[in-house]
Amino acid sequence: MYTLHMNPWSFYARRVIALLAQCDLPHDLREVNMMAGEHRSDAFLALNPNGQVPVLVDGDLALAESNAILRYLCNRHGLDDWYPGDPWARAEVDRWLDWTQCRLAPATRDIVFNTVFLREQGNKAEVAKGHETLAGLAPILEERLSKSAHVAGPTPTIADLAVFSCLSQLVLAQARPATPSISAWYDGMGAMKGVAVAEGLMAHAMAT
Repeated sequence: MYTLHMNPWSFYARRVIALLAQCDLPHDLREVNMMAGEHRSDAFLALNPNGQVPVLVDGDLALAESNAILRYLCNRHGLDDWYPGDPWARAEVDRWLDWTQCRLAPATRDIVFNTVFLREQGNKAEVAKGHETLAGLAPILEERLSKSAHVAGPTPTIADLAVFSCLSQLVLAQARPATPSISAWYDGMGAMKGVAVAEGLMAHAMAT
């Protein structure tokens, strides 16, 4: 059984939870209390020196970085529907994973962290930068989804989980792009079992 060190507010962690739940991979969730500084404890830093969630523990192995975890799980369990073996199809998934990690995720972090978590102490320049970046990225995603049922092709892949996790985080700041193709795709992804489980954890955290 896997152990996933996570926090429900982390969109990086939620994308991994979504895959674990969707594919019925046995796992135990261990919440890392970031407010209490558990991510800076010696025990946690031994798992991930960067002090960030998620971290997947598989026996004696500990793996950080959400997209690396997604790829590992797919490779280990032969989840070819989620991470295709065909070189071109896999490259498409990797392209959108990289696009998300290098472009969409930083904009998401700038907007949500400063607006929702830091509030009046937030860096307004970073918020403005995030919105400016997002304004350039949203049409790219809308164009893609207007021609393809999912981000990297006709069926959902781990790239969809990565993109969805960012957009669901943007909902917290009322900043999710609401164009037609993105909205239809977002609703469809949200109805998936694994995504619903992951998002339910955040909803529970918001209510407590």
